[in-house]
Amino acid sequence: MATTSIPVGSPLARKVFGAALFATTQRQPSLMNNLTGPAPKQAGAEAKLKGQTSPDFPLVRVTDLSKSQGDSISVDLFNQMGGKPIMGDRNAEGKGQKLSSSSMDIRIDLTTQVADCGGKMTNQRTVHNLRGIAMANLQNWFKRYNDQTSVIHLAGARGSQVGTDWVVPLQDDEDFAEIMINPVKAPTYQRHFVADGSSLAQGGQQLGSIDTTDIMRLEHLDALGAYIDDMEYKLQPIKLPGDPAADDEPLYLLLVSNRQWQSILTNTQANSLQWRTFLQNAWNRASSFTGGKKHPLFTGECGLWHNILMRKTDRAIRFNEGDSVRYCTAAGIATAAESDVTVNSLGAGYHVDRALLLGAQALAHVYGKSAESETYGSWMENKYNFERNTEVAGDIMNGKAKLRFKVPDQHGDKIPVDHGVVVLDTVVQVPH
Repeated sequence: MATTSIPVGSPLARKVFGAALFATTQRQPSLMNNLTGPAPKQAGAEAKLKGQTSPDFPLVRVTDLSKSQGDSISVDLFNQMGGKPIMGDRNAEGKGQKLSSSSMDIRIDLTTQVADCGGKMTNQRTVHNLRGIAMANLQNWFKRYNDQTSVIHLAGARGSQVGTDWVVPLQDDEDFAEIMINPVKAPTYQRHFVADGSSLAQGGQQLGSIDTTDIMRLEHLDALGAYIDDMEYKLQPIKLPGDPAADDEPLYLLLVSNRQWQSILTNTQANSLQWRTFLQNAWNRASSFTGGKKHPLFTGECGLWHNILMRKTDRAIRFNEGDSVRYCTAAGIATAAESDVTVNSLGAGYHVDRALLLGAQALAHVYGKSAESETYGSWMENKYNFERNTEVAGDIMNGKAKLRFKVPDQHGDKIPVDHGVVVLDTVVQVPH
């Protein structure tokens, strides 16, 4: 009796696995995927210019870059219109305000990882399906690659933390720039804060004098909240589906390292009511969602303070004493000119971790379709050693970049500003 068979290496098998690799990578329960929404349309931009709001996420996914469109995409921003009103019967003809806009380009490139499934005798000696294990390993690898490249672009630095979990090398690695595809840009001056006791110092130059008392505190969330409230062009809030308080209580997300979370926990032990309130606020907000289903951002241990949702991340953008860190200078605010600052000597066991305060549309993740495939990712197999050994590979054509636009300051001069992310550097202690 004849049976339908799809042999290893057939075009149909590659297509099926290719689609699965992309889909499962994007649907893994990783933090960055829970922060990702579709690319905004013109209607959304028009609504914002009219003073309305629309659902927005920190990460924007653009998936319509086909082969005919090349290897980059333009992302645009239109600024609010200013100017004095024209009163009474005064002549209004020819006095129209010019529409002001800013654009940035994001490149894509092909990212590939390969796993060796061994030869005939290797597979003969084991009861495991090494091909399936290789597929699972590649899915996990791409999930980590996705998370790490997103965090690095948002933070504007790779940091010095290392380990087998990291797939992106340190910033001084010869392949770092190529792996990141688009330039990793230091935070703009207005979007960079460094802890200074219970207050915040604006700009990264403060890293040169940071000391061991500059740990993360709840007071810093108050300061960040006040900073957002005072913005002329506000950090766009995150709007989650089913959140009834989204319009009245704008929500922002602060991603902190485990050690920064521990700093707040330790600092509030003297006032346990403050800590309980911090946790209860998050529980109350999560419980109010329509349908009674929590959004994944509210799962696990998290707290809410001054409309800023704080939660831990497994990886840290961490600097050691003596590290050279790029920052944007106050003097070069008009061009986002970068310089280097050396992290102050803190003593054994002390480091600096970078927290990320996210609003909407902070980072764009662009995907492109290859000429040979209708999907953004591919699953491939290669036979070698007289077709006795098998390698499997996954690839994704993609690119990321932190969204940065030129917006008018209080004098009307257009200056570059990170659109949806603010960074906060604080000291942490890591026992050895």
